[in-house]
Amino acid sequence: MKSGKKQGRPRAFDAKAVIGRAREVFWDRGFSAASLDNLSVATKLNRPSLYGAFGDKEDLYLDTLEGYREDSLDILFEALNPALPLRENLACVYAEALKIYLHGETAARGCFLIGTATAEAIQHDRVREVLRRSLNEFDDAIKERVELAIERGELPAETNAATLAKLASAVMHSLAVRARAGDTRETLEAIARSGVDFICGRL
Repeated sequence: MKSGKKQGRPRAFDAKAVIGRAREVFWDRGFSAASLDNLSVATKLNRPSLYGAFGDKEDLYLDTLEGYREDSLDILFEALNPALPLRENLACVYAEALKIYLHGETAARGCFLIGTATAEAIQHDRVREVLRRSLNEFDDAIKERVELAIERGELPAETNAATLAKLASAVMHSLAVRARAGDTRETLEAIARSGVDFICGRL
């Protein structure tokens, strides 16, 4: 939450649940197309209550991005369990990503961050900052696991861990975009397998 938001009596609602419902609206409609009426209906809060608790629409959207970033990092760190070989780690990362990307009531929605924040980053500096920070954090998490793989001999000693981590992230971003574009699960899983093979030196 932003420090400048209004303070008052204790809330009679679950802020995390409200942010989660708002995320669904932004994910389906995008930031620009999501109206305050849409958000009010989804969150079951009237406009004054939304503004008083979360600020304006951009503030609320930023809260949904931050929540998604945190949730995604939790999933990523779990998938990158160092007790497993890197190949299994990456396969797990992409499998978990596809669970998210292929979810949607009417159609696959891809990644919330990639699908919505990239469209708003040019016009909204704060959105661009969250997007940049999120991508860097994902890269750093994978880079740390790649460095361990190099130490263990899973990858050649001359491997550039930072570059390989960005490549692994790029596969994930491609899956997100293609899922949103309507590619089948079979196609996406094949891309993921090829990505793992390429990164782990099997192609």
